[in-house]
Order: sequence, then C-alpha cells, then structure tokens
Amino acid sequence: MQTFSKRVSQKIEKLSPAQIQSLVKDLSEGNELFSAIFQSLSVGLIIVNKDWQLVEINKAAERYIPFSLHPDDVRAEDKKIWEIIDDADIASFLEKCDENDKTNVSDEYTLTTTGGSIRFVDVSVMPFVRNQELVGSIVTIDDVTEKRNQEILLHRMETLAGLTNLAASVAHEIKNPLGAISIHIQLMQKAIKKKRAGDGKLPDPKFAENYLDIVNQEIDRLNKIVVDFLMAVRPISAQLELVEPNALLERFVSFFRPEFTEKHISVVTSFCPNCPRLLVDQKLFRELIVNLAQNALAAITERFPDCATDKAFSSCGGRLTITTELKDEKYVLHFSDNGIGMDETTASHVFEPYFTTKANGTGLGLAMAYKIIKEFSGDITVQSQKGEGTEFMITLPVPQKDRRLLTYNGKK
Repeated sequence: MQTFSKRVSQKIEKLSPAQIQSLVKDLSEGNELFSAIFQSLSVGLIIVNKDWQLVEINKAAERYIPFSLHPDDVRAEDKKIWEIIDDADIASFLEKCDENDKTNVSDEYTLTTTGGSIRFVDVSVMPFVRNQELVGSIVTIDDVTEKRNQEILLHRMETLAGLTNLAASVAHEIKNPLGAISIHIQLMQKAIKKKRAGDGKLPDPKFAENYLDIVNQEIDRLNKIVVDFLMAVRPISAQLELVEPNALLERFVSFFRPEFTEKHISVVTSFCPNCPRLLVDQKLFRELIVNLAQNALAAITERFPDCATDKAFSSCGGRLTITTELKDEKYVLHFSDNGIGMDETTASHVFEPYFTTKANGTGLGLAMAYKIIKEFSGDITVQSQKGEGTEFMITLPVPQKDRRLLTYNGKK
C-alpha cells in the first residue's frame, strides 16, 4: 500500500478527475480495511508519538487496560499515556520506559476485573519506525491468563496428586473400623445398663463404663486426627498474582509488631532494594509469615521468660530479625529469632504433620507453611541450635519476565 501510494503521488497530476475519484475511493476502502483489522486484533495495541501521547488504540487494549480518562476524551489528547492509565504499576512501567529511553522490553502484570477475578497481562514496548525514522512507540498488551492458569494447575496437580490420593486412602481405611468400634461399644453400654437395671450383679460402674467412656473419647480423638489430616493435605486454593513482596512484609510486620513490643522483644527488618515482584497469594503469604512470627514469639518468651514483665524493658534480649535478598535470581527471605532453639532431631521433623513440641499445639502450622511455599514453587529450610535460636530460610523464584528485567537493568 505504501509503494502504491508513492507511485500514485508521482503521477497524480496526469490523472483525470474520474481516476482521482476512483483512487480516493480505493484508498478509503483500504484504510477502512486496515482499521477493521487493527480493531479486530485480540492483542491490545497502543500507538504513541515521541512525547508518549496517544495516537491510536484498539478495542482489545481498552478492554485489558483500565483508564482514568477514556482515550477518546478530548482531555486525554495532550496527556502522556501513563497519565490516563488507571493502574499504578503499568503506568510506572511506561513512564520509566520513557525516562530511560527503553524499548524492546516487557513485563507481566495482574489486573482485577470488575467481577473480582485476576487477569494476567503481558505489556511490551517496541519502537515505532516510519520511513526509517523513530516516530514513537508501540505498546502491546497480551492476555496470558489462560497460559498462567494452566501452569499453576499443572504444578498443583504434580505436587498434590500423590499426597491427596494417599490421604484419601488413609482416611477411608481408618474411618471404617472406627465407625464399627463406636457402634459396638454403644451396644455394650446399652447391654450393661439393661443388666444393671435387672439383677444388679454387674461390676461397679468404674470397672466397665468409665473405661468404655475413655475408649469413646479416644475414638473421637482419632476421628479428629483424621479430619485434621485431611485439612492438612487438602489442595490449596491459591489466587496467585504478581506483588511487591517487601511491601507485603512491611504490612505484615506492622500487624504483629505490637504483640512483640508489648513483651519488650525487638523486631528488626532489612529488605533488599528494588526487589522484583513475586507470584504469590497475598492471604496465604500473610498466613505463612504470621505463623512463623507466632512460633518465634513462643520460642523467644520461653528463653527469656522475664521479657513480658515491665522491668524487662531495658534488659530483655529477645529479638526477631527479618531480612530479604536476591541470590541466584531467587528471592530469599530470612526469618531469624534468638529463642530457645531446637536440637537437630526436632528441627528435622518440624514440617511433618502432627509433629509438635507444644503441649497445646496441633503440629499443623509448619506443615501448612511448607505446603504454601510449595504452592508458590519455592522452598523452605530451617537451621536451629538449642538455646541459641532458629532461622527459617524461604526461597521463592523470580518470574521469568522479572528475571529478564533484572538482567537488563544490571547491564544498563
């Protein structure tokens, strides 16, 4: 079309009015065709000039990206594209592309629809070249939600299929005999009660019924174990989204810090600068961090029992330290306390369901923490020394897009 237009422009003075009218009609139809194709693409396209002001946008981009001002609004004409985008992360990404003169870069973002569901979009910036001259940028927006959900589903199926099947089999095998035992014990109790009401020659109640009551209590306890086990191995319904981990940690720490402060225990944090976003579920991440904090609080107060007293304000040595770092393209979270600590044998079993050293503990807290980390495709390890303290190290993968950006920024 471009070559055709050049050839026509060179001969336009020789064309008759009828030929010019036919030419204008053909060009108009061609323009309408390209416009229809542009608007029908499933990939969102935003064309901006050198000043990053909107030149053209298709319907897909309007569906994917939230705007504070509609692109057709006259008030949007003189604004830079990020000034009318109603998503802080995407707007900041585009603004930095302009400030740092970056092209051929991309990043992935999560958006929440009006219905509350999470969508994943890949935003890319490419140079817009015309007549061998850079005249602006092309921003593409691709919906990769289905691809991301398939990856999450595949990972979930691989990690939980075997454990879930085992849990179902164990529950079935245990609950059936427990039900039979319970029924037969109830029949025995009824028979004993009936006989005692007759000749009264049966033993004292303490000799039979009380023991049977204890057996019933044990059956209830075993049944609770089965229910708790099923809860521990149930599939986690995680709503993964790209988030700033350090911002989340600051919020979580502000939540539990007052409880530590009340017991005169210091909470020290040090987060790595410019850390990449991670693909996690915010609620599950909070559950994980709060659970580790509660364990740390119990361990510290056990080693420093006087920390909870008023006089301990200046003498309590209890301390919780939370630090983050980037190591080998992974986000590493160190969660350390100087509490009572554990011996090597205890530390080797802390992630097993029902293993606990607390009198009233369920033994499921750290088992759930382990499941949550695995759901995030990460890992968690523990190092502890009796009487010295404990450190949990959580390693989470950096999404591929963010890894590429980190490498690019490093070279930059």
